[in-house]
Amino acid sequence: MNRPELLAPAGNLEKLKMAILYGADAVFMGGKAFGLRAFSDNFSDNELREGISYAHSFKKKAYITVNVFPHNDDLTNLPEYLTFLRDAGADGIIIADLGVYRIAREVVPDLPIHISTQANNTNWSSVLCWQDLGAKRVVLARELSLNDINIIRAKVNIELEAFVHGAMCISYSGRCLMSNYFTGRDANRGECAQPCRWKYYIVEEKRPNQYIPVLEDEKGTYIFNSKDLCLLPHLPKLIDSGLNSFKIEGRMKSVHYVATVVKVYREAIDSYFKDPVNFAVKPEWLEELNKVSHREYTTGFYFNKTTHEDQIYGSSSYSQTHDFIGLVKSYNQADGTATIEQRNNMRVGQYIEIIQPQGPTFTQKIEAMFDIDGNPIDVAPHPQQIITIPMAQPIEAYSMLRRKAE
Repeated sequence: MNRPELLAPAGNLEKLKMAILYGADAVFMGGKAFGLRAFSDNFSDNELREGISYAHSFKKKAYITVNVFPHNDDLTNLPEYLTFLRDAGADGIIIADLGVYRIAREVVPDLPIHISTQANNTNWSSVLCWQDLGAKRVVLARELSLNDINIIRAKVNIELEAFVHGAMCISYSGRCLMSNYFTGRDANRGECAQPCRWKYYIVEEKRPNQYIPVLEDEKGTYIFNSKDLCLLPHLPKLIDSGLNSFKIEGRMKSVHYVATVVKVYREAIDSYFKDPVNFAVKPEWLEELNKVSHREYTTGFYFNKTTHEDQIYGSSSYSQTHDFIGLVKSYNQADGTATIEQRNNMRVGQYIEIIQPQGPTFTQKIEAMFDIDGNPIDVAPHPQQIITIPMAQPIEAYSMLRRKAE
């Protein structure tokens, strides 16, 4: 049985490390150029080298996005950048544009190429075309049903990757022109302003100053705002489809989001392969996915055509049940304390959850806190303040602390 790769987003070096530690088989990340996330932190050249090396130290893979739709001027430095990625040890590059593909095959012929979802591959013939051209993998369009994927899998021998979790884009596999028209920021060159999340009203041609709500609601309506994708409940069907890689969206999401979602899918995949016959989705996995920032969940296009039920018309806001408040830097076995970098307001007396990269999640009360000089404090209000807390049990470095949202 094919065991799919769990592929996680890495918006910066910290997120990359958390994704690897919490169970990802591979990560995808972007440099400062040639990617579609210009407003993500992204990686400098040195950080790309470090990130790739870190992934390899855990025997994991690192793929680099080169999925911009370039204009002529953008091609000038592309050969040099591709050579750098090859020499840095990248396990593959993610490409959407045929011109970029041609240059990559010429300059770095041995570097595996993955075809981005932005290339809009929706049928077996287009996937077979990329296979004939020598690509290693195709990231399928988000608009495919599970039946479509099964048909493609039966007709091709190339690796197939698909999104299983994360934000959905209103435009066809992410190829959006709205941002460019409204703001001059080209989504296809990495600068999306996300106008799909804006609030809209109808304006009638001959009444330009009268703004009519699309729905009878004083808030207007978010007519392009999609729910988030979540396919965890359908994991067995996804595995049976023969997909080689399960992709989680979210290079611009938080450390808490990346680590939590990766751990849930890691546990679910491992549980399935341990006992496929008796596999069942655990309620606590779904509960975990509600604790991170997200929109309401949908199965997207996988099982039927989308309807109004897959959109959110009343708000563009996210929901979450818990706040990420601290990251464990180290644990002192001698005195049972953890050194923690604060990420949100925390105080003595709060009940917190501790989520570990490998170990079980547990809950405890903050009985005491100490500042970096060992002085007792009641509250840690300063961003990224270093504190120590007595722990109820030993914990792993890079564990996360969180509390119920206030």
